[in-house]
Amino acid sequence: MNDGKPRDAGAAQDETRDNRSLVDNNTAQTLSSEDIEAMKREGASGDAIVEALIANSSTFGNKTVFSQEKYKLKKQKKYAPKVLLRRPSTRSICETYFKKYPARIGFMRVDTLSLLLSMANVGAYSDVLAVDMVGGLVVGAVAERLGGTGYVCSTYLGSAPSSIDIIRMYNLNSEMTSRIFQAPLSDLCSLKTSGDAPGSIQGDEPGVVPDESFQSSLEKPSDTEVSDGNAQSTTAQPIDIEAPEPATDEHLNQGDISMPDCKGSNGNSIAPKAPRAGKAPSPERMKYWGEHGFSSLIVAAPGHEVESVVADLLPLLSYSAPFAIYHQYLQPLATCMHSLQVSKMAIGLQITEPWLREYQVLPSRSHPHMQMNAFGGYILSGIRVHKPDPLGARVQEKSSGATESMLVSL
Repeated sequence: MNDGKPRDAGAAQDETRDNRSLVDNNTAQTLSSEDIEAMKREGASGDAIVEALIANSSTFGNKTVFSQEKYKLKKQKKYAPKVLLRRPSTRSICETYFKKYPARIGFMRVDTLSLLLSMANVGAYSDVLAVDMVGGLVVGAVAERLGGTGYVCSTYLGSAPSSIDIIRMYNLNSEMTSRIFQAPLSDLCSLKTSGDAPGSIQGDEPGVVPDESFQSSLEKPSDTEVSDGNAQSTTAQPIDIEAPEPATDEHLNQGDISMPDCKGSNGNSIAPKAPRAGKAPSPERMKYWGEHGFSSLIVAAPGHEVESVVADLLPLLSYSAPFAIYHQYLQPLATCMHSLQVSKMAIGLQITEPWLREYQVLPSRSHPHMQMNAFGGYILSGIRVHKPDPLGARVQEKSSGATESMLVSL
């Protein structure tokens, strides 16, 4: 449609060109690979090689402007690549593994991972329980979102801990790393047998230690240990053999890792080594989790039976704590959802299928990507509630029936 304005000559010329007559038979390029290698040995830059390829292409002039730009970008990526250094993030790590090693992260897309964190209500000062069988991607994402304010406990089945090597890719600081723990599921379940259910209302027991009091009580022995590191103690104190470990953990949590006396052989200062992620939690921290429960739960275990795992994990949560379970297939989550509905251990149960469509946004070429993954797995979410006692319900029903009979007699 002509609006009366003069048309550009280049645009009019471009309309006469198309790609119908182009045949990809590897004869349009007269510059051979030997010539390109000779240019590289002579010290030619990548841009010069790209210009030489364009000049020696017999079909470049017959292509449309869009095809010419695609051709230039393709050759620039091969002969004149550009590297941009960026700080690693959950999105970049997840997208990289999804493109190169999707089976290692359980075929979890970045939108699925973000939905897991949102449905589990992961936020500051949270105590998150995670079952990470996807290489540590979930644990690293939780630690990044906590920002060094809460705790994340990665539990595992059996005696051998699951691998969480992907956490190293996040480049977390020492404060975030020191708040990542690993504990077997058997040790966490054994805490329930020694006390009341997590999240229940308890009296003034001496064993209950709040979070703030717990941290402040451990800071004192840590300071004493650091300041009197060269002195020998002459007073025997009846302490537990594992007591120094939580004191060191809390000392690292406070960010006091700068050691000015750390110097190398040549006198130069050496940066202290960051603490390793996935250490065993202290007994005080384990006791606190056993009495108060975790604030949220995330499960990403594609190779395990979800129903049995969730049945052991839900009692470890506090009441009204949200949970989110990821699986590559729908049927295991449907079976788990039916089991939770029958046992009445959770409410608000729903299965969500994440959906993502990426778009290419360019002038006159905005459209969905031609190659996309249409499958992102499924997520089962809900809220843990107190399981009703059948005996208590019958007693309440009998008492209400007796009250009604008394009213009728009156």
